Amino acid sequence: MTTTTYLCIGCPLGCRLEVDEDDANAIVEVRGYDCKRGREYAQQEHTDPRRTVTTSVGVRDGRWARLPVKTTTSVPKRLVRDVNAAIQRLTLTAPVKLGQVVLRDVLGTGADVVATRDMPGGNGPT
Repeated sequence: MTTTTYLCIGCPLGCRLEVDEDDANAIVEVRGYDCKRGREYAQQEHTDPRRTVTTSVGVRDGRWARLPVKTTTSVPKRLVRDVNAAIQRLTLTAPVKLGQVVLRDVLGTGADVVATRDMPGGNGPT
């Protein structure tokens, strides 16, 4: 039996979670959670860790040089660097609207990349 510990990020409590795994890599028990989200987080993090990617991309003809973006859903942790690299290859042209999809289904993950603020053209309102 192997025990792995995690710090839960499912809610503000920040519970210290323990996941017991048997020799066949099956979860036997999850301990330390104070809410349902904690148990679900521990199981997900143990079997298939995922992350939301947030970064920024360059913009042509925009009020500012960079635009913040993020994935619409989490992607497998093992792909975070590759997803970020795919996003960094983008250069957008203003204007861009909040929520606008700037990259669909990044690397086949099912996650779109969207703008997290408006980007007016160089002479547009703030």
